[in-house]
Amino acid sequence: MRCAIYTLGCKVNQYETQALETELKRRGHELVPFETEADAYIVNTCTVTAVSDKKSRGVIRRARKRCPRAVVAVCGCYAQTDPEAVAALGVDLVSGTGDRMGFLGEVERLADERARFDGAEPPIGASVSAPEILVDNIMTHRAYEHLSAGGLAQRTRAMLKVEDGCVNFCTYCIIPYARGPVRSLPMAEAEAEAKRLAEEGYREIVLTGIEISSWGQDLRDGTGLIDLVEAVCAAAPGARVRLGSLEPRTITGEFCRRAARLPNLCPHFHLSMQSGCDATLKRMNRKYDTARYYESVRLLRESFARPAITTDLIVGFPGETEEEFADTLAFVERCAFSSMHIFPYSRRPGTPAAGMSGQIPRAEQEARAGRAGLLAARLEGEYLAGWVGATLPVLFEEEKDGCWRGHAPNYVEVRAPAAENLHNVLGNVVITGVQDTRLMGVLES
Repeated sequence: MRCAIYTLGCKVNQYETQALETELKRRGHELVPFETEADAYIVNTCTVTAVSDKKSRGVIRRARKRCPRAVVAVCGCYAQTDPEAVAALGVDLVSGTGDRMGFLGEVERLADERARFDGAEPPIGASVSAPEILVDNIMTHRAYEHLSAGGLAQRTRAMLKVEDGCVNFCTYCIIPYARGPVRSLPMAEAEAEAKRLAEEGYREIVLTGIEISSWGQDLRDGTGLIDLVEAVCAAAPGARVRLGSLEPRTITGEFCRRAARLPNLCPHFHLSMQSGCDATLKRMNRKYDTARYYESVRLLRESFARPAITTDLIVGFPGETEEEFADTLAFVERCAFSSMHIFPYSRRPGTPAAGMSGQIPRAEQEARAGRAGLLAARLEGEYLAGWVGATLPVLFEEEKDGCWRGHAPNYVEVRAPAAENLHNVLGNVVITGVQDTRLMGVLES
């Protein structure tokens, strides 16, 4: 079977697609680019915003139009939350965010049936038979579905998914309904996966999940994220270990003391913020205030030498006044983030925030995003400038125009000229300057 996969959304979706690719190869199938003719097209969807739903629908329609006789199978968060809407697009199979291996089995079965189809060309935009919907109630799932990834391409960095689900129920977010409750990859399995990835040659492992700060909640054995981080770092001592997005309350004095003792843990911490105003955070149903958030920032800077502290920011949330936005800008300045992802609030049907009063006009949201972006760019520039003259270990990934590109432990992109092949090589770079959002340097002689 020739199979093409398109992935929308977050790193977890990317990880799960890699796992699907790995399994398809193991079963003897051929992976082909999504823009070419295939026997089956798999679309791994995202539903974090209404725009994500629209993008997913567009990709599904393209697949059906490209090859009417192919199997079009849809999985992921959009398929989980609105399977009927997906089925109405003329697909053959709708699955959600559970039982990925069972999903692949159904794709194989449908493709085999299609290969034996008696000859009548199905009309463009329609499946051969009524779509099969495999979506069940994800809120009842309690077991972690172990999916192996990595090993398909000459990558330097591997993602290791250690957690699924979220129970925070932020008022703007649909993901708890798409992913269900917290399920954790058992520690022994995480250690084994990390060891395997390191043995395959990966030099960096990224711990990812829907909400990795919740790792261990469902295991009920007293273990938490820092226990997992210590175990993974020990299982793959030759690889750098990087953490995905963290809930700010994860960062405690004990967490920092133990994390700072791990030589292969990257000093890069993405602390999800969303707003720097307590009133806005309360409307968002975030579980911290700015005082607790800043305590996390302070602890990290006391425990690590110039760590990269990055964040997400939503501007124009319902009810956000100009004064509240000004509070957020002042708080961003105080935290001095090394990098930020800034999003205008997107109204997501099915969430409490979608029905809140005080919806901000799109033009004002965009204007606030622009103002926040200017501040973020200045802070990032100041952070980068502080590294000029320093020497950083860089894991090189690819060459372009005579320069090798890679990332330092703080996840800052670094480029250095070199004639030799540096793919997957860890080398020290003396930083000589800043270019846009990257550091420039020369290999240490």
